[in-house]
Amino acid sequence: MKKETRLLVSVVMGSDSDLPIMKEAIKVLEEFGVSHEVFLTSAHRSPQRTSSFAGEAAKRGIKVIIVGAGAAAHLAGVIASQTELPVIGVPIDATPLRGLDALLSTVQMPGGIPVATMAIGKAGAKNAAIMAIRILALKDDGFRKKLNAYTEGMAREIEEKQKGLNA
Repeated sequence: MKKETRLLVSVVMGSDSDLPIMKEAIKVLEEFGVSHEVFLTSAHRSPQRTSSFAGEAAKRGIKVIIVGAGAAAHLAGVIASQTELPVIGVPIDATPLRGLDALLSTVQMPGGIPVATMAIGKAGAKNAAIMAIRILALKDDGFRKKLNAYTEGMAREIEEKQKGLNA
């Protein structure tokens, strides 16, 4: 967890086994200087803890919640049903279904309970952090500038790779 006075993003996981995937989101948040916390809770194994977290997040100043979960993957939806904050879900490959179960559980929310759902696994975790930063950038020019520099850097990287192909 990055220690700053004002936390902006919560990275939530249903199990500590999700950490290797969710570290991708954490790395991006750290790269952009976004203050964040990491929180472990389960929609099924610790429902009161989950409800308490969801109900208190906005009061604590959190602006966006990123939730990674595998298998039944109800965690993002449960949190989204109990907060007004944007919730971004990251399905995790944790079963023989290779994350498809988590994807469907995260994306198939009833009308009125939105969860922005990313891809399964590490790419989804990285994109969840970028999406959180885009949301924060709506009201923060510093994050907007960092996003622009990040995007320009990706474009330059492709150009450099192209030069390497032509060499």
